[in-house]
Amino acid sequence: MTASLRLPHRGWLLDLDGTVYRGEALIPGADTTIAALRAAGRRVAFLSNKPLQTRADYAAKLTRLGVPASAEDVVNSSLVLARHLRRLDPEAPVFVIGEPPLLAELAAHGFEVRPDARVRWVVIAFDRTFDYAKLNTALQAVRGGARLIATNPDRTCPTEDGEIPDCAGMMAAVEAVTGATVEVVVGKPSPIMLDVALERLGVSPGDCVIVGDRIETDIAMGKRLGLGTVLVLTGVTAAADPRVAEIAPDLVLPSLRELLEP
Repeated sequence: MTASLRLPHRGWLLDLDGTVYRGEALIPGADTTIAALRAAGRRVAFLSNKPLQTRADYAAKLTRLGVPASAEDVVNSSLVLARHLRRLDPEAPVFVIGEPPLLAELAAHGFEVRPDARVRWVVIAFDRTFDYAKLNTALQAVRGGARLIATNPDRTCPTEDGEIPDCAGMMAAVEAVTGATVEVVVGKPSPIMLDVALERLGVSPGDCVIVGDRIETDIAMGKRLGLGTVLVLTGVTAAADPRVAEIAPDLVLPSLRELLEP
């Protein structure tokens, strides 16, 4: 491929849904761009605020769509939360508002995942099975002294059928009934997630670019923490969004494909 990259950085953090793929479909040109990054010796990792799949699942999906990847190439909010909580309170009993992949990641990091309120932490995440029983368990846990931590701040999640409620909805419900505040949200735009990703790549913030479709998470995090920033218009943010001019990413491109200059 006789093409050059628009930015010289060694490390590249790529958001997944809305940047590399939409639902089950690869965004045209994403595979060739990622191949070009790797061929040029760039280090690539994939970021996701979604805790709905394991890192191995994400890697398998990427590979199936034509972007070879391993679980080690993926940093998602489940991994970041498990690592951060292990530093705060190793092996603590936790109650999880979340789905099986998050529970599995927490268990793999040594936490006692309990179905009741006898816990030290309530972990809040995107949960399509969220119900009154889970909300009540969270309430009783907080009344017993449990603290709150969450995976990501996203209000909605884009799907092929439109946007659906994301983690912010579960957080708001738990905070409303308990009167407590979520102490830590580890996903983008938190520096906690960036620290894990940069560790994987082995680069400094100034030698890394984040590419994503969400101006308020991907790009805001990159700008605040000193990364190069590329907003792609294949996801939820439109070019006319006033926040684009306010936050001012380094590049605004129609898609990942335009990272390559002919």
